[in-house]
Amino acid sequence: MTLVICAFCSMRTPAAPATLLLRECRLEHPLKVASVAARCGVLQVAENPAAPSGRSIGLHVAVVPALNRRSSAAPLFLLAGGPGQSASDLYVSYAGAFARVNRNHDIVLLDQRGTGLSEPLFCDYPEDWRATSDELPAVRQATQACLARYGERVRYYTSSVAVQDLERVRAALGYTQIDLYGASYGTRMAELYLRRYGAAVQAVILDGVTDPEQAIGPATPFDGERALDLILARCQRSPECAATYPDLRGDFGALRAKFGPATTSLTLPDPSTGEPLELEFNRGVLAAALRLLSYNSTQASLLPTLIHQASSGRLAPIAAQTVMMAREIRGQLASGMQNSVVCSEDVPFFVTQDIDRRRIDATYQGTEQLDALAEICKLWPRGPVDADLHAPLMSGVPTLLLSGEADPVTPPAGAERLARGLARHRHLVLPGEGHGQLATGCMPRLVAAFLDSPDPRALDAACLGDHRPAPFFVSSTGPAP
Repeated sequence: MTLVICAFCSMRTPAAPATLLLRECRLEHPLKVASVAARCGVLQVAENPAAPSGRSIGLHVAVVPALNRRSSAAPLFLLAGGPGQSASDLYVSYAGAFARVNRNHDIVLLDQRGTGLSEPLFCDYPEDWRATSDELPAVRQATQACLARYGERVRYYTSSVAVQDLERVRAALGYTQIDLYGASYGTRMAELYLRRYGAAVQAVILDGVTDPEQAIGPATPFDGERALDLILARCQRSPECAATYPDLRGDFGALRAKFGPATTSLTLPDPSTGEPLELEFNRGVLAAALRLLSYNSTQASLLPTLIHQASSGRLAPIAAQTVMMAREIRGQLASGMQNSVVCSEDVPFFVTQDIDRRRIDATYQGTEQLDALAEICKLWPRGPVDADLHAPLMSGVPTLLLSGEADPVTPPAGAERLARGLARHRHLVLPGEGHGQLATGCMPRLVAAFLDSPDPRALDAACLGDHRPAPFFVSSTGPAP
């Protein structure tokens, strides 16, 4: 049965006639472990907004209607991270965390152009755990192969083009005002929408905040180093963790010193298939392990055990964990869309004279990712970028900022810098947590309360006082009892 959005949002007054037809559908979890009922449709838009009669692309839109059909609350639009993740994947992965919100709010999922089911741009790059300077020729070759597939049109997949899509979807669905939830890169999209269409926004939640004034890249190795140091320090403060790993920093120092110059050949069961997997354990594998395991406290809870085992020569556990996590992320991110964003919006804004390669190389991540970005962006066409993308953001829209104390990519300092231009905001920092707070502790309840009554100062966040990050594993079987 075909429906239009206003057939089930009878209390809303549409800003324009609804033009996006929706049909009942199911959204499937990226790992095929769950699905969610929704109503889906496709909105056709020009790939190049400056050539409306040229090639068109279909934007996949899904709406999860509010359980309370009488509610007049603003719908919540989800803006996914990456860049390259789809909003549908984000929602299905965290549907439980949005359950309270969904009582009164429709949830709208637009797969941003270049992701999910909206003309995805996937490239076949070497896996993260193979990322060393020796891989640069392979990165160059993969970039050339990707461009041979998609051509110059990849330039039309930047944030500045995608934000126009977001506004078209709002209007097509007939909503007058909306709420925004942006995660990681999605916070950049939310910030840009506020600049362009702020009058249509009732409330904003930014989770893992990107500082609009900062080009993402050169600071990331230092942010990762800071987060890892906080994780190791938290282990030292935990009686159980400190007793089990009394010289964890020594273990880590020895491991880091070895896998600078050294490599070790490993054969281990492939985490996906169980078949023998051969790999070279080197600095790239170690860096990928530390980076991926630092993303949240649940993953970080494994780090002391894995570091200790690896320092004793048992490399297979940390290598297997790295391969498994890298593949899961790789399957969800459209790397071509990511290139279109980063090569247009970040790399051109690097201040070369301020990049201290010696300092960066002293971090566990080193310069490998920066060098790979530079190699990709030499070839990747640049697209439209708004002149004020990296200007300070000024807004009076009620905004809730969420940060993890130990976030390895968007630390709390970025949210604090953004907050200087926000007239009505609240910044919640969760001790010991990493990147993305949506499903952490009592946060689902706070997010729903804020959206139901968007007054940042009146939000009662006392429940966060009881929050504790995930306890560390003290053996391969789990935390202390």
